[in-house]
Amino acid sequence: MVKKSKNIINTTLEQAKQWGNAEYMDDGLILTDRIANAPIPHEPTRMNFILMALCRHGKAQYSIDTREQTVKPGDLLFISERHIVDNYMASPDFECLCIMVSTEFYHGFIQNVKNVSSLLLFSMNNPVVSLTPREIQVYSNYYHTIREKMGDKDHHYRTDLVKALLLAMFYDMSNVIWRVEQQGAKSQTRADVIFTNFIRLLEQHFRQERRVSWYAEKLCITPKYLSEIVKQVSKRTPNEWIDNYVVLEIRVLLKNSSKSIKEITKELYFPNQSFLGKYFKEHVGVSPSEYRKG
Repeated sequence: MVKKSKNIINTTLEQAKQWGNAEYMDDGLILTDRIANAPIPHEPTRMNFILMALCRHGKAQYSIDTREQTVKPGDLLFISERHIVDNYMASPDFECLCIMVSTEFYHGFIQNVKNVSSLLLFSMNNPVVSLTPREIQVYSNYYHTIREKMGDKDHHYRTDLVKALLLAMFYDMSNVIWRVEQQGAKSQTRADVIFTNFIRLLEQHFRQERRVSWYAEKLCITPKYLSEIVKQVSKRTPNEWIDNYVVLEIRVLLKNSSKSIKEITKELYFPNQSFLGKYFKEHVGVSPSEYRKG
């Protein structure tokens, strides 16, 4: 008898608002401490947002892209966008301080592309990390402060303040990344190594090189094989990763520098300003000048 394959369902931030005791901002951020109220998925579930959570009570088991994970009190778990969670089981008292953020919102407060890759690669190789008592306190303090500021609807700078707190939290949590990496990286599969090397190359060269074939040549593999591996590991194509880095860099330069659009065009090796404008609007929905004003 052939085993029937499971359907993959999608879960969104909009659905996460219903988990209970959730504080949220409509542009892509939710905090909740009631993950136990989330409906238990009976089928593989694709996460369409980034999730970071600190386990406070109970225990949970699940798989990310078929890799089994166990979470206990004091553990910090990461799930990146597009990855698939399955075989979820949790004790009745399982509770976490959860921060869920859309990729769009994440890119709105992150400062440079290196920050994107460091968290991405770390979360893939270390989806569950045991925190020290001090790190637990730091995460908890940020969670409660951010939640408090999100609830202050009358604060004129509410969104900017929340993004600033998230960025500060990111740097504090990056110290966890540094600590774990000093203790020695976990063994990686060949696919993981290829993907990691692709991201590191991309981080260095995306400003002037956007051809998948160029990256494949540098990695001494074929473009087809690179595409297969990147899609397998990250659920995105190489072209999507390249576009992701380029668009994020344009965003950062528009918001955090005084460079003209002409200068940005030259810095990112676009043939002309019009080409950059069309490229940016295709991916973001507004022109560079509108984005800078907004």
